[in-house]
Amino acid sequence: MKAVVVEQYAPIDQIGLREIATPEPGPGQIRVQVHAASIGFVDGLKVEGRYQTKDALPFTPGAEFAGVVDAVAGDVAGIAPGMRVMGAARSGALAEHIVVPRDAVEIMPDGLSMEAAAAFRTNYLTALYALGERGSLKAGEQLLVLGAAGGTGIAAIQVGKLLGARVVAAASTEEKRNFAASFGADAVVDYTKPDWRDALKDATGGHGADVIFDPVGGGVSLQAFRSIAWNGRHVVVGFAAGNIPALPFNLPLLKGGLLIGVDAAQIVRREPDAQARVMTQLSAWLNDGRLTPVVGKVFAFDDFRAAFTTMQTRAALGKMVVRIGS
Repeated sequence: MKAVVVEQYAPIDQIGLREIATPEPGPGQIRVQVHAASIGFVDGLKVEGRYQTKDALPFTPGAEFAGVVDAVAGDVAGIAPGMRVMGAARSGALAEHIVVPRDAVEIMPDGLSMEAAAAFRTNYLTALYALGERGSLKAGEQLLVLGAAGGTGIAAIQVGKLLGARVVAAASTEEKRNFAASFGADAVVDYTKPDWRDALKDATGGHGADVIFDPVGGGVSLQAFRSIAWNGRHVVVGFAAGNIPALPFNLPLLKGGLLIGVDAAQIVRREPDAQARVMTQLSAWLNDGRLTPVVGKVFAFDDFRAAFTTMQTRAALGKMVVRIGS
């Protein structure tokens, strides 16, 4: 089978497609013929060996995928060849086949495309877990979404609206702000401007943000916390800007604010009940048409490097998806 193979940690332009053996499922595992895989910031860091944990070389990047089950171990129940599934793994999705534990996949909701399914699970799980389970976002509250045009940002806007919040989207270009507004943001601000906190104050009627959804990091995160409402919650989900900010401890004291961390990769292992609640709610929204996953640009398998480059240069609108099978 064809797969993207990282033989040495390197920039994506030095990584290629290789022919490797098709894996066979072991006990408790299934094999999926991958139709689509999505690309996130963590994938880019892993390829270059800059993530907080390193995958053993050689490895195939890609954590999130959608496809059709084509082999099942004899001890696996409840799933069979031919079923359409979406799932997530530590790595291995940028390949024509992937072998994963049964619990790593879920049956795809009816009517969901492979591309949408590949872009759905992690972003929307992160958004609803961050806002509903950890951020305790309530109807009528003010939600500030940083990096609002990216995959998790767009998911947070949609989930925030479904939870009844008023959403302010912060993004760096007019194209990104318009994109965020098209998916439900009530107001937009340009966080590259020196006075953007004044614009945020105006957008929230002087109240500030009750909840901040932050996949960006860097200096903008610290500025956002300075504009948090009393008893506000700042939920950190990533550092797309590349810099990890340092928060002066007097700010949470002055604001009565909470700084909350969310790592989607740990939810299923540490909080399986919360993960099940979140996925049940997301599936319900999907099936009743209240939620439509946003797919960014779709790339051919041979053009996988361009998907990484678009994501890494922060030019992405939505989540980048690589189409692998059909």
